[in-house]
Amino acid sequence: MAETIFLTLQLAVTVTILLLLIGIPIAWWLARSKAWWKEAVGAIVALPLVLPPTVLGFYLLLALGPSSPLGQAIQAVFGRSLPFTFEGLVVGSVVYSMPFVVQPIRNAFEAFGDKPLEAAATLRASPLDRFFTVALPLARPGILTGAILGFAHTVGEFGVVLMIGGNIPGETKVLSIAIYDYVETLEWQKAHILAGGMVVFAFLVVLAMMASERRMRSRFT
Repeated sequence: MAETIFLTLQLAVTVTILLLLIGIPIAWWLARSKAWWKEAVGAIVALPLVLPPTVLGFYLLLALGPSSPLGQAIQAVFGRSLPFTFEGLVVGSVVYSMPFVVQPIRNAFEAFGDKPLEAAATLRASPLDRFFTVALPLARPGILTGAILGFAHTVGEFGVVLMIGGNIPGETKVLSIAIYDYVETLEWQKAHILAGGMVVFAFLVVLAMMASERRMRSRFT
C-alpha cells in the first residue's frame, strides 16, 4: 500500500510541475492573443473535460504504441515504448489534466486586464519583464488554483491510467487502480482506508481552491 501511495504522489508531483511549465505559456497566449483561431486551440486543450477518460486513454494508447509512427520514433530514441510505463502515465496524465490547469490560469491572466502591463511598459519594462514581474505575481492565485486542481485530478485519475498504464505493481499501479483491485478481491477494509483517505484529500483540495478563488476575487475588487 505504501508503494502505491508513493507512486501516486510521485506521479502527481511530476505531472503538476510539467503542467505548470506547459500550461502557463498556453494560458498566457490564450489570454493575450488576438488570433481568430485561438479559441480552436482552447477547445482542443479543453477536450479532456468532455471526452470519456477511456476514449482519451484508448487514443493515447494508439498514438504512443509501437505500431504508430510516434511510438516507433519514441522507441528508436529512448529504446522503449511508453504504454504500460510510468513515463506513459505521465504523458497521459498531462494531457488529461491540462484543462484543469490552463483554464484557471487563463482566467487569472484575463482578470487583471491591460492596465498593469501598460503601466509597466511606460516604465520601459520589456515584454519578458512585464510577464515575470507583473503578470505572474498578479495571476498567482489562479496559478495556485491550477496547481491544486492539476495535482488533485492526477491523484484521482482512473480511466486514462488504466488504459495507458495497466496495473503493474511498482510501475503503474496508482491509488485509484489499487482501490478497484481491493473491491474486486473483496478486501473491503483496505478499500475503505484508501477511499476514505481520498475523500479527505478531495475535501481539502476543494477547501484550498475556494480559499484561493476568494483571495483572487478580493484582489481585483
